[in-house]
Amino acid sequence: MSDFFQNGRITTLHNFSTRSLESMEDELENFSHIRPMGLILPSLYSELGRPALTTIVDELEKVKYLSQIVIGIDQASKDEFKHALKFFSRLPQQHDLLWNDGPNLRAIDAELRKEGLAPTEAGKGRNVWYCMGYMLAKQNTGAVALHDCDIVTYKRDMLARLLYPVVNPQFIYRFCKGYYPRVASDSMNGRAARLLVTPLVRALNLQHGPHEYLEYLDSFRYPLAGEFAMRIDVLESLRMPTDWGLEVGILMEMKKNYATNHLCQVDIADEYEHKHQNLSPEDSNKGLSKMSIEITKAIYKKLATDGINFTEESLRTTKATYYRIALDLIDSYRNDAIFNGINYETHDEENMVQMFAQNIKQAGKIFLEDTDKAPFIPSWHRVASAIPDIYVKLLDAVEQDQKELS
Repeated sequence: MSDFFQNGRITTLHNFSTRSLESMEDELENFSHIRPMGLILPSLYSELGRPALTTIVDELEKVKYLSQIVIGIDQASKDEFKHALKFFSRLPQQHDLLWNDGPNLRAIDAELRKEGLAPTEAGKGRNVWYCMGYMLAKQNTGAVALHDCDIVTYKRDMLARLLYPVVNPQFIYRFCKGYYPRVASDSMNGRAARLLVTPLVRALNLQHGPHEYLEYLDSFRYPLAGEFAMRIDVLESLRMPTDWGLEVGILMEMKKNYATNHLCQVDIADEYEHKHQNLSPEDSNKGLSKMSIEITKAIYKKLATDGINFTEESLRTTKATYYRIALDLIDSYRNDAIFNGINYETHDEENMVQMFAQNIKQAGKIFLEDTDKAPFIPSWHRVASAIPDIYVKLLDAVEQDQKELS
């Protein structure tokens, strides 16, 4: 059971288990006449072979208030994209699939690249960015939600709770971030958030603060959650990273573009389980190791745009401060686990913190060497200014793929 606590930075909307899903969905259907709703699903083709995505589609079949679903498919061949079209064909809502590796969208990407407007790296951020552009091109939604395709415990009330704050006309929220407990029956999950982001943000704030961006980031219950919703006009001006820094980057963009009373976080699930990343301590280009570097880089880049000056010396201090704070948090996590009868491996957690500390240093080195590189993908507002018919081209490319391969 949640409590009423508010941290003062942004509004937290709790789940007191006092309202039925049917009641909320009835209201959402009414709101949909005023503000039509859409959903973005970024997916690797490989997700189609896993049970989680089948469950998600099963649940979405029951959702009546959605008017548009946009699904970005990465790493798919021609035959695989054909299969994806069939896989999602049972969705009753209007739905469109983006074949991100197909020749039509690759041609658009090449045109944007010539103008210096294309994402510089493949990954979830690039997938989401093109889906957002396509959603803007469709012009048939007033609010859009996004969530991952690997949620094993997915239930449709997650989507309802995520969209409700940005579509209720009595609310002024323009952006809503989902959160949930990362606790399984026998373990404490959410490693990257608990052991990397929280102590890193607090270390940077201790070193460079008090800093409003860092205090704002620390106010989120689960800053790495891949579930959020926003009003459609927010998409136009949004800039974001292409890699694993997507979630943190978007949170920082929201703080830059909007007053905090227009932002909220909402409890969307009692349990949440998804595909876990391998630790990969021996290879910083894989798994949780790669993720930690990219998240850290995103934080450095955003703070640099706000005037913080990073040097080799300051980053060494960041690493040391992070390490001390992370070890202190491990004591808190261990005691919390013992109190609740949950297994907790202190040795494994400390090894993970050591890896993250090294990656914080590595991320700093990469950041200092790439100071001329644009920190974020350009906004769609800028893209449309440079290429006025870009939305028409996106619509045509997706329509052509779906007609030719369906």
